[in-house]
Parts: sequence; structure tokens; C-alpha cells
Amino acid sequence: MTVPDLVEGELELTGRIATASNATFLGEIGGVSVVYKPIAGESPLWDFPDGDLASREAAAYLVSQCFGWNVVPRTWLRDGPMGPGMAQLWQDADPEQDAVDLVPADAVPAEGWRHVLEGRDQNDRLVALIHEDSDALRRMAVFDIVVNNADRKGDHILAMPGGHRHGVDHGLTFHADHKLRTVLWGWIGDELSIDELAGIDTVRAALDGDLGEALAVLLTPAELAALAARCDRLRTDGRFPAPEGEMPAVPWPLF
Repeated sequence: MTVPDLVEGELELTGRIATASNATFLGEIGGVSVVYKPIAGESPLWDFPDGDLASREAAAYLVSQCFGWNVVPRTWLRDGPMGPGMAQLWQDADPEQDAVDLVPADAVPAEGWRHVLEGRDQNDRLVALIHEDSDALRRMAVFDIVVNNADRKGDHILAMPGGHRHGVDHGLTFHADHKLRTVLWGWIGDELSIDELAGIDTVRAALDGDLGEALAVLLTPAELAALAARCDRLRTDGRFPAPEGEMPAVPWPLF
């Protein structure tokens, strides 16, 4: 079987994801299904004035690969029918699984889940935002802290059939200022595991080598310096942080 050239092979568009806030298309490259987000279809963001979403998505993948946890599906920059942009391998998530959920406040499971916050739904009923208490989701939360993810919605977590969890939509990452907005706050104050600490150490060391060189063409010097500082701080604290500052701690909408 011939393996398609995912960078230079013809990208044929097959559909559009209309619910996305920026131009997002489904496509195929030699029979391989991908998501394609052209830079030309990005809406300007006042709070992310530097660079573009596509470059930050590609940078997030490189950091994910360095961690070795396969959080972000393969993501790369390439040309396409609407110009340069980001391509990412399509993932078939399991529709029967939910890694993040809203449940009645009095029905939070006693085990296997973490409570994040409570609020009122459209019918004024008290509900709780919860997420599963799994190693895969813990690793995603650590990854989000390191890359300063400002948009970890519930729908940006793909529950895969075998129990793995992929994170997608990483255009709002790597800001030099604190921007962490996520639904994964269930481990506040918990100690990081040996595996999680080792992953942070691996990324921090690589920032002084090949990873840093690769990210330098995708991010600004200030963003790279802030990335290294977040690794240092998280490694020193050794615990999942709590929200800080006056900005919202969770994205809106939550899903």
C-alpha cells in the first residue's frame, strides 16, 4: 500500500465544519481523512495579536510529541485549496463516551470523576461540571498548563474507543501572559506523578535543543521564554495549580 505524502499530496476538500468559529474543512489526502484550517479563514483576535492559529496548532503538536503522551493528533503546516494552513489527522471518537459532562448537582458519581464547578442550567436547575479521573485526562491537563491553553472546552476532548483521549483545537495557546482557561480543574492541589514530572523535564530540556529550534519558527521569543518559565514553575511547585488572576477560569461555552 502506498503511503500518501501528507505534506505535498493533493488535499481534496470533502466538507466544512460549520460550527467552528474559524474556517474549518474536512478533506482527504490520498484517502487519509484530515481537518484543514487555512490561515486565510482565521478571524483576528485582539488578545492573540501575534502569529496565527495554524502555527500555534503545529507548535502544540510538537510539544505533545515531546511529552510522548500522544495528546494532540498529528498536525502539520501545508498548502491547501484556500492557501497555507494547518492539517490534522481526523479522529473517529467514540460517541458512547464522554470525558467531560454536566450532571445534576446531586448526581455526581462517588468514584471515577472529578467535580469542577456548579451552576444553573437553562431551566434554573443546579448542575455540576465534572470530568473523568483518568491518567489520560491528567496528562492532557498537564499539557494544557505547559502550553497555556486558553480554550480547553469539553468538546475539544475526543474520547477514543480504546480509552485514549485526544485534545484538539489548540490555536489559543502559548501566550506570554497567563491565559489558562480549561474545564479540567478537577485536580487542583494534587501532586504531579513521577511520569508527569518526567514529561515536564523532557520538554524543558528539549526547549534548549531541537524542540526550541523547531518552535522558534512558529512562536515569538517572548512566547518561548514564557513556555520555559511555565515548565520551571510547574516542576518546582510539583502540583496542579489553581486558577489565578481576574480572568475566567473556564472557556465559554463550556462545550
